[in-house]
Amino acid sequence: MSIKKWTVLLIVVMMLLASACNSTPAAEPTKAPEPEAKFRVAVIMPSAINDLAFSQSMYDALVAIQKEMGGPDKMELVYSENMFVVDDAAAAIRDYATRGYDLIIAHGSQYGSSLQEIAPDFPNTSFAHGTTVNTFTDLGIKNVFAYEAAADQGGYVNGVIAAKLTKSNVIGVVGPIETGDAKLYVDGFKAGVKATNPNVQVNVNYIGSFSDVALAAEAANTHIKAGADVMAGSAQMVVGAIGVCKENNVLWLGTQSSQTSLAPDIVVANQIYDWTVVLKDIIALIKSGTYGGKAYNITLKNKGLVMDYNSQYALPADVRTEADKTVQGIIDGSITINLGQ
Repeated sequence: MSIKKWTVLLIVVMMLLASACNSTPAAEPTKAPEPEAKFRVAVIMPSAINDLAFSQSMYDALVAIQKEMGGPDKMELVYSENMFVVDDAAAAIRDYATRGYDLIIAHGSQYGSSLQEIAPDFPNTSFAHGTTVNTFTDLGIKNVFAYEAAADQGGYVNGVIAAKLTKSNVIGVVGPIETGDAKLYVDGFKAGVKATNPNVQVNVNYIGSFSDVALAAEAANTHIKAGADVMAGSAQMVVGAIGVCKENNVLWLGTQSSQTSLAPDIVVANQIYDWTVVLKDIIALIKSGTYGGKAYNITLKNKGLVMDYNSQYALPADVRTEADKTVQGIIDGSITINLGQ
């Protein structure tokens, strides 16, 4: 082969090599991001989801969270209601844990002993219960959250309103069992009444049950016979008391959930529990790998407690002004609630 041909061949080979060195490798196909797994929540409640009280407060909050997260496709929500028998609730809790739910809420402090037994068996499942501050971390349990409500705060505001509205200077309170947020509410209510008008008599009757509607109605009748023209109460059994108040045109101040729909003519205001404040943080912690160990308290300041005024009841302007001032005073600390009153 001639020198000229060798030269041409060498130039071609060098050009091919240069082209190969400068070529950009083909990009690998981009993988689609893995879809986020559905967050699964189960809740066990002592009463019905529409009890207008404790259970409904949690159910409504969970439905709101589900909607905010994008609906059932993003957050699965199941529930067991009317679980007033603790052994039945424990069986439901264990069943949900076995089925792999991310968060299991035992909505009642009475379920605490069950969580102590069940939670250690499912270390990658989160549990929550209330109202209590006990997360069982002192027992080495790391996957239980706890929550409570400063129910005395809204109770105090309702007490102020009641003291302003009573004409007989006699107010009745129907309580369930003297414990937890129910007792806090009643004690705060009494404190609000006494701070506003120490001459008002507040009669309290704890009926010994969270669910006995008939007993609550009987207690309400007793209060009315004693001269009460304004009443309050806590827990799901108050529907019985509200019915009696409606029949006798006695004003009512509610707590936990809005009870206005039961008797819009006589329900003045409600302290509403908004558990979304708690639930949002719990879910965020679980997603980041923290499965328990934190206790929460909903208050007027963090908006976990919300005062709801019935628009169908003509609350006098000066009473509403006093209620709003009381809320602000509790939030900024200028009002101290003396539960010993």
